[in-house]
Amino acid sequence: MRISFDLDDTLFVAEEDGFAVEPPLRFPLNRLFQERLRKGTPELMRRLREAGWEIWIYTTSFRSPFYIRSLFRHYGIPIDEIVNGARHEREVQAEHNDPMPSKYPAHYRIDLHVDDDRSVYQNGAYYGFRVFLIGPPDDEWVEKIMQEAMRRRLPK
Repeated sequence: MRISFDLDDTLFVAEEDGFAVEPPLRFPLNRLFQERLRKGTPELMRRLREAGWEIWIYTTSFRSPFYIRSLFRHYGIPIDEIVNGARHEREVQAEHNDPMPSKYPAHYRIDLHVDDDRSVYQNGAYYGFRVFLIGPPDDEWVEKIMQEAMRRRLPK
């Protein structure tokens, strides 16, 4: 089973927006990687991996896969695959003449995508891929995602 996560405003959040965040990386890494992870991200990723999930990042940003993988590695989180804006354009959009949605997890056989953007959720309903929508600060977000991931693993 594959689960993917958006970055901006999903896993990368701002303390000034009311989110609890993981401690920053130590100097000098905190200068290289200034994004702050939503509190509970390492725990969630560990639990998902223990449950047999592949962990993917699917973002519209053009951050390099090396940068993204390195940031998560410093938090002890291995990432299986990364789809950034460039890869999406090259592998998803290039195959279609008409505009595709900004994210299309079904192309990569991703079983569940986690995002904060309602339009991604709506595209999921339209194009037939599963999106779990998370939003504002929520102390229960890890448990909610785990419950949804386990529900998705049940036989239909």
